[in-house]
Parts: sequence; C-alpha cells; structure tokens
Amino acid sequence: MTKAVFFDELGGPEVLRLRDVPPGEPGKGEVRIRVDAIGLNRAEANFRAGTYVYQPNLPGSGIGYEAAGVVEAVGEGVAGFAPGDAVSAVPAFLMTEYGTYGESAVLPAHALVHRPDGVDAVTGAATWMAYTTAYGLLVEFGGIEPGGTVLVNAASSSVGLAAIQVANHLGAVPIATTRTGAKRRRLLDAGAAHVIAVQEQDLLKEIDAVTGGRGVDLAIDAVMGPAVGTLVQAVAPDGALLFYGWLDPTPAPLPIAPDFRGRILRTYAFTELTVDSEPRLRRAKHFINAGLRSGSLSPVIDRTFDLDEVVAAHHHLESNAQFGKIVLTVGH
Repeated sequence: MTKAVFFDELGGPEVLRLRDVPPGEPGKGEVRIRVDAIGLNRAEANFRAGTYVYQPNLPGSGIGYEAAGVVEAVGEGVAGFAPGDAVSAVPAFLMTEYGTYGESAVLPAHALVHRPDGVDAVTGAATWMAYTTAYGLLVEFGGIEPGGTVLVNAASSSVGLAAIQVANHLGAVPIATTRTGAKRRRLLDAGAAHVIAVQEQDLLKEIDAVTGGRGVDLAIDAVMGPAVGTLVQAVAPDGALLFYGWLDPTPAPLPIAPDFRGRILRTYAFTELTVDSEPRLRRAKHFINAGLRSGSLSPVIDRTFDLDEVVAAHHHLESNAQFGKIVLTVGH
C-alpha cells in the first residue's frame, strides 16, 4: 500500500485527506515514480476549492501538478525512462486525470523530465510550474530581448521570483513590485534590478524614472482587479501586459484609449505551453534544464512540510505570507 492525498468535497485545506491505496500500475505511455518531494501551487488550492478553470471529479479526487522522485516502473511504449532514473514532473496533464500528492504517482511519460545531476528532489519539485509559466510569459508570448524591461507584479510568488531569474538569464531588466518595503531587500537579493513598494511609492513615477519615461516592454500580473488601469499605463506604447492569474476577484476595468492604444493585453494559461503545444513544451524543457545546469535558474524555497502536514501546508499557501515555493517532502 502507498499513501496519497484525496478530497471528497470542495472546501478549505481541511477537506484534504491522506489515505492508504494500492500503488498504481503504469499503463501504455505511463510511468510510476516514487515521489520524494511535491511542489505546491495556487492552482491546486483553487482546484480543491472549486474555483479553478476546471472542476474536480468528486468524490475521491486526487490533486497535484508537480513532483520529483525516482522511476519505479514504466508502461508499454515508454522510451527514454527506466527504473532508477531521477525525474521531475512537468504540469503537462489535468488533475482530473493524474495527481502528484502521494508517496508514489503514475504519470504520463510526456510529463516527465530527467533531473540534471546535482539537482535534488526539493529543487526538482519546485521548478516546473513556476519556470514554465515564467518562460511562457517572457519568451514565448512576451518576446523579451536583452535590454528589455519587465515589470513583475506581486514578485515574491514562486512565479514572480522565477520571472526575475528568467529575465536576468535573458539579459533583460526585471522590475519587481511588492505591497510594502518589507520584502525589498529579499527581492533585490533574488535578482530584481529595481523594487517598487506600491503602497508606499507611486508606481508610474517610479517606472518613468527607471525607463526614462518610455514604460516597460512587458508587464506580467497574477492579481488583476482595479490595479489593471494603472498597470497598463506603466507599459510602453508598443509593449504588452500579460495576465496569468486573478488573485483579486474584484472586477478589473477594461483600459480604453489612450491607455490601451498600441499595447497588447492578453491572458495566459500555463496549458498553452504544457498541454496545448508540444513544440513550446520541448523548448521550455531545454531552456529550463539548461538554466538549472548552469545555476542561473534556481527556485527559491520558502518552506517545506512533511506529506502528512498537507493541510497545514495549504493553509500556509493561502496565507500569502510565503516568499517563494512551498514543498511537501515524502519519507519512505
């Protein structure tokens, strides 16, 4: 038997339950891994609460997009993976079909990547959601080039910190925002070229000062809400504002001319890269693994919890107090 996390009803972290279940057998195109670490994401909290872009199959829904571990068994038709391989899971599947919260997980082979030498399980589990999102936003859809300026809103999240590193990796200039100055030093240490505390400073004046009045080439935002009207004014006339989340449920105003004129505004879902496009996913895998090997990409770990502390870990996830990634560790 193996332990895995399930939930039978929508709700807060308390609906998550650890159960003993038989280990799954990998089918065609699938791999079973021994899970050593699990990365937590806001998407999973929304999925558990019923506010995600798709609904869980209840009762008895599994959960989880990210994990790192070791291959235990491979199914029919799987090439490139063998028992004993150290791997990480990329969120290239739906949680209605697969999940990672457990001591073992059966996953599609296309959602696994070999973990580079020297990358431990905690790092491997903390990488792929944040960095595929950051890569998609900045490279595939944002088109950022060396010297370009990137405004990273709510930058202390795992995606925000990944975006700072990806911007630096590309030779761009990351500008981080945070609510107050409490996280300023940590964001600078994490690689931000500039930090703007939006409750203490005027965002537009600071952006004008940093960019010489031009505005940023790209702004990425997971918050939305009323601040959209200000964010779009921080973007250069030929720049783009990409939304990848909606942490503020307050309706966001639709920018109108002259704020809107010439600027690109669009939403981004990570499935556009990890599920809908094999070429984009292949490029992302190469880009991120190269960054992991060189050390230019290195996820910031906020805190680790044991698997049986999954409820407490989800409470911490929803507190918005974290700086970086929350990870569950699995003892065997």
